[in-house]
Amino acid sequence: MTLSRPRVLQYGKMPLSQLDAELAQAYDVHILSQQADPQRFLAEHGAQFEYVVTSAAMGLPAHVVDALPNLKFVSSFGVGFDALDKDALLHRGARVGYTPGVLDDCVADLAFALLLDATRGLSESDRFVRRGNWSQGRFGIRTRASGKRLGIFGMGRIGSTVARRASGFDMEVAYHNRRPVEGSPHQYQPSLLELARWADILVITAAGGEGTRHLVNAEVLAALGPQGFLVNVARGSVVDEAALADALTNHRIAGAGLDVFEDEPRPLPALLALDNVVLAPHIASGTHETRRAMADLVLHNLQQYITTGRPAAEVPWSAAQ
Repeated sequence: MTLSRPRVLQYGKMPLSQLDAELAQAYDVHILSQQADPQRFLAEHGAQFEYVVTSAAMGLPAHVVDALPNLKFVSSFGVGFDALDKDALLHRGARVGYTPGVLDDCVADLAFALLLDATRGLSESDRFVRRGNWSQGRFGIRTRASGKRLGIFGMGRIGSTVARRASGFDMEVAYHNRRPVEGSPHQYQPSLLELARWADILVITAAGGEGTRHLVNAEVLAALGPQGFLVNVARGSVVDEAALADALTNHRIAGAGLDVFEDEPRPLPALLALDNVVLAPHIASGTHETRRAMADLVLHNLQQYITTGRPAAEVPWSAAQ
């Protein structure tokens, strides 16, 4: 007798195509985004699904959760969970797994790549050479990164990894969280405004969501000052993008490096015209090594929940926390 495979609703295609194949091999997978009429599919078949796979970028909206009366577990690809409807999932009593830890190094690496690019003008200098401008004059002088004061907003796993990278650049590190991190060797600043005022470079690694929306605003950018730089590898919602574009345009800060935006994949048009900001298309975890590790944890969380009733890595607000 052949046992039937667990049914899994996959909200959409995953960021790693190999994961799509591995899920389909292990489970009876139905991809909601590929249904001719997703709403009708949910109405007719939603009660058949106890498990959902999604990603931090896709999230899981309330109307989908509401259409899954027997939902028990969501396995999400990524560390952000602001796009997962917390209230709907808690109301349903569903538990949620995600993929922390495995992407810390690559996100921290990109934070420093953006930091170095913004301070030294690497992308701008590349454009300078390609346009043939070098034969007409020198590129100009930029800012040294090493030895600067590095402020980290969000001293979690990724923030701590950024801080370790900073030691190799002889940087002094301070941070702001809702509360001090026990045992941290770094200086705690009691407010984001004070951290920005202290820092030469402000790196954002805080969680997204309504609780952090636009916390990096015009006042914080003014505190960072005309010699200061901003790097964001967290969520675009943490920064008031219009205020940032205005600060960059009017040189109230020196420059920025951004991997995330408020309305992806559509950065504010004003940013596209500026040379003092480096723009990356949300690629911080986009390495072969990290995406493979994230996929493995998505699979592991799902299988462990089905087997034991508890995932390996669970979001902090999950129903069982």
